[in-house]
Amino acid sequence: MADVPDPGASERDEHFLRRSFDVARRAVARGNHPFGAVLVDQNRNVLIEAENGYMPAHDGTAHAERLLATQACTTLSPDILRNATLYSSAEPCAMCAGAIYWAGIGRLVYGLSERRLRAVTGNHPENPTLDLPCREVLARGQRPTEVIGPMLEDEAEAVHEGAWDT
Repeated sequence: MADVPDPGASERDEHFLRRSFDVARRAVARGNHPFGAVLVDQNRNVLIEAENGYMPAHDGTAHAERLLATQACTTLSPDILRNATLYSSAEPCAMCAGAIYWAGIGRLVYGLSERRLRAVTGNHPENPTLDLPCREVLARGQRPTEVIGPMLEDEAEAVHEGAWDT
């Protein structure tokens, strides 16, 4: 059974993007950075949710999108991934965009842009942003990855309120 009725593409994207915001809030509640990702198949079924996993090991590579991509490509078929959408609370960094590409996920929708995230986080030592849009990383690949975003950016930014205060 699908997780949401069959609305238009924009409404569907907003629904699942907001779900990634909920996952990001859950990450904060568990002591992690406010990032979340959700993988949805072509039939609107949620396949995987992943929170940021920075704590407790201080793993700077444990971004939600990278963790999701690793789980996805080791548990799901390439056919499912090719037709799936990854919803991310924030624009994937270069590392995560590469992971999405290598996992073979065909579509990406994100909330907060990397540029706006940098304005929110400033020079926080736990989030040294890369000014390299995910579109540029994914455009260099041999297989297509559709990218939509930023979307619902004000809502996505609200998830970060107070998280980067030092």
